[in-house]
Amino acid sequence: MIGSLRGRISSKLPPQLTVEVGGIGYELEAPMSTFFHLPAVGAEVQLLTHLVVREDAHVLYGFGSEDERRLFRSLIRVSGVGPKIALALLSGISVADFYQFVHAQDIGALTRVPGIGRKTAERLIVEMRDRLVAPGLTPGGGTSVSGAASPEAEAYDALVALGYRPAEATRLLKAAGPGTHSTEELIRRALQSAVRE
Repeated sequence: MIGSLRGRISSKLPPQLTVEVGGIGYELEAPMSTFFHLPAVGAEVQLLTHLVVREDAHVLYGFGSEDERRLFRSLIRVSGVGPKIALALLSGISVADFYQFVHAQDIGALTRVPGIGRKTAERLIVEMRDRLVAPGLTPGGGTSVSGAASPEAEAYDALVALGYRPAEATRLLKAAGPGTHSTEELIRRALQSAVRE
């Protein structure tokens, strides 16, 4: 099992990134909560990881904090919740908010995340309520993205990759407000507006 990686970020295209370690580029998928705190392409980064082995692929997931990785590992043990839904949950809801929603049995807040229907939200609450430990969040630093595509296009692609329909992604980006924002800031604002709806 690969437990962590420390190396240089060679590419970032949410939710994927590549970290070069000793001449080998590791492709990872990461929740937006981790992406928001990544340094710029070319900078050094250390991420905790979780490897998911399937018949058709080995997928490495990266996390900026132990709380995120612990919640991801708990989520993928829930019946009907795979890595893609777990990633969407971590992207749409902070670890602290997820803890609060589960203990408050707030099904409505969980169903606002794409891919989470009422039955899945109910199952999450029932199965996660007793095994969640209060998170000790560790904040990260600022963000910056390098790339040829515009921040709006990258944010749109990331929202679609997280499970939003194209029309929803467009609407959420419009709701993010005018002005010049980084890709991460646009995604953050779009996800915040989705949770408020």
